[in-house]
Amino acid sequence: MPSPDHLKEAERVMTLCNACRYCEGYCAVFPAMERRSSFTKPDLVHLANLCFECRACYYACPYAPPHEFGVNVPKTLAELRADSYRDYAWPPALGQLFVRNRLAAGLVTAGSVAAVCLLVLYLRGTSTVFATHVGAGAFYAVVPFEAMVLTAAALFLYAVFALGVGLTLYLRERPGVSKEPAGPAAFMQAAREALALVYLRGGGEGCNYPGAEFSHLRRRYHHLVFYGFLLDLASTSVAALYHHLLDWPAPYPFWSVPVLLGTVGGVMLLLGTAGLLYLKSRSDHEPADPQMLDMDVALLVLLLLTSLTGLLLLAFRETAAMGTLLAVHLGTVAGLFLTLPYGKFAHALYRYAALVLNAAEKREEASKGSIQPPTW
Repeated sequence: MPSPDHLKEAERVMTLCNACRYCEGYCAVFPAMERRSSFTKPDLVHLANLCFECRACYYACPYAPPHEFGVNVPKTLAELRADSYRDYAWPPALGQLFVRNRLAAGLVTAGSVAAVCLLVLYLRGTSTVFATHVGAGAFYAVVPFEAMVLTAAALFLYAVFALGVGLTLYLRERPGVSKEPAGPAAFMQAAREALALVYLRGGGEGCNYPGAEFSHLRRRYHHLVFYGFLLDLASTSVAALYHHLLDWPAPYPFWSVPVLLGTVGGVMLLLGTAGLLYLKSRSDHEPADPQMLDMDVALLVLLLLTSLTGLLLLAFRETAAMGTLLAVHLGTVAGLFLTLPYGKFAHALYRYAALVLNAAEKREEASKGSIQPPTW
């Protein structure tokens, strides 16, 4: 259950905003708010997950601090969003990992790296780990193929399952005005909005981030992170096809499809995460929730380390450093997968679900009013 104080504050702020409606053109939150005459807990959690924290409303609001009304929409919804991540976590006991998330993610990742390095040294010995391995199957001389694939698959499936359970719990409350099942059109509209990061445009000029000035930097860095992550997944998928269907074991030449995809994706991830971390270091903390900021930094650092260790492994794979770099990279990836369901990565699922429900509401409203639903 979200904090009663956070629920009460969110209801107060949304009630004031619903009376004012000055910011209705900034993002999806305010039109969705206007469809409601009262705010239940599912409604408020839904609105919180629709917020992309562009902060346009905060700097435009005449009732923002230091006004006595103290309307701070980004911070209020971020607090409630953090509560919802914890409440929908599976298993429930691990929901506490959302609290002080940077420390939790750091300890889990450090433990994963240490465990992988010690296991590799114990099972393979220093003569193998610190030797130079080249040619087909070089990686598997250090870490056997079966151990690498089965462990990665188990961790990935666990993360997917845990996130899926959390999403199911969120949807079970059926937040939103529309009670009809969302159709394909709603899913497609939500996908377009998510892939284009429409709501990081603020009112059109960009986010008010890191400060009050308008900027598209945050949106561009997010695109680098998102599409870099997808390219790395594509690289892994193509490599799996090479290995299982064509019987071509890694490592692959630099100009091969898996390596090119992984290299471009890794560089994009590195630039995107570094850029977002820089913006966060300069950002105004008044409209931010410290717990959510902690989650942001934890995920960004983990993604940065994953891309950095992967690129270093590529650069030094034909040297004696390969065994060490491989173990460190695999340990970092393990830490990332273990913490995915219990950190900021959860926002990808919840925000997409909120966008789908919002698109369904808009289409239902448009059909009743005999107007065409908006498209992006």
